[in-house]
Amino acid sequence: MRMLCGVGLAASVLASPVLAQDLEKVVFGTNWVAQAEHGGYYQAVADGTYAACGIEVEIKPGGPQANNRILLPVGKIDFLMGGNMLQAFSAVEQGIPTQVVAAHFQKEPQIIMTHPDQGLDTWESLKDINLLIGKGGLNSYYQWMVAEFGFSEDQVRPYTYNAAPFIADNRLGQQGYVTSEPFAIETEGGFKPNIFLIADYGYDSYSTTVETRTELIETKPDVVKCFVDGSAIGWVNFLYGDNSAALELIKKDNPGMSDEQLAFSIEKLKEYGIVDSGDSLTMGIGAMTDARNKSFFDKMVAAGVVSADVDYTKSYTLAFVNNGVGLDEKKALLGN
Repeated sequence: MRMLCGVGLAASVLASPVLAQDLEKVVFGTNWVAQAEHGGYYQAVADGTYAACGIEVEIKPGGPQANNRILLPVGKIDFLMGGNMLQAFSAVEQGIPTQVVAAHFQKEPQIIMTHPDQGLDTWESLKDINLLIGKGGLNSYYQWMVAEFGFSEDQVRPYTYNAAPFIADNRLGQQGYVTSEPFAIETEGGFKPNIFLIADYGYDSYSTTVETRTELIETKPDVVKCFVDGSAIGWVNFLYGDNSAALELIKKDNPGMSDEQLAFSIEKLKEYGIVDSGDSLTMGIGAMTDARNKSFFDKMVAAGVVSADVDYTKSYTLAFVNNGVGLDEKKALLGN
């Protein structure tokens, strides 16, 4: 694995491995408990990729009792895993001095599921049934579904994060993540649901973003670059190389995580191109473009989710991405 070179690092550091005592300690807060969807970060910790460019990363898992988002602006954590760009737009609107510096999911993993063999196998057919949608989804992507495709709020029923109602009613649809809920349905319900990935129908937000404070970008760009580049290579190695050490770290942080769930999630990350598709194939994992962010912002304004007055261009920076980091490693691992 090649050494990563941070912007502005001293020549002596570039010429030799970074000593443990020289590593800058940073904290990365995730948005949920440890899982395969965080694999690239755990991989970069496990295989020393972060350390190779000068940082020691502590992963601080999120969860139902944690709110890592509020810890970022006050300096309690240095990097935050965001959900999608809506949170970044909101930060601009609220005057919070943070920016997205990378997007490690090229596709939002949000899905709608239906039962098989019920004639509910097209996007249009979803308009004919009730849908279990949580409050967050109702106020975000579902408003886009209403504006863009003519779905109705009358269809929505509360989603309580319990699969039982969906399993029991074959004429009911349910929200979920492509890497998670379908596994629960297959395990508990004994059938494979139809899956509709909303990203494939035009919901083009980036997801699993990395946010940091504007102050850190300005004062320590080498640290930001190290984290962004290290994470990109971590994701390459997690998806295409030996990820056993990363999986052990995930299970250490989340003992309830099963090997079966981890394997399912990784399979779906690959199958649906969640991490590595589109621009990342040529620009490297974590890629972002101005055009893509503008497209998503315009859709959210049209859906009434975001105010047109928000200067969305302040929500992100392209200074640390689109440099092809990880492409050589991927080529070597895949042998092409």
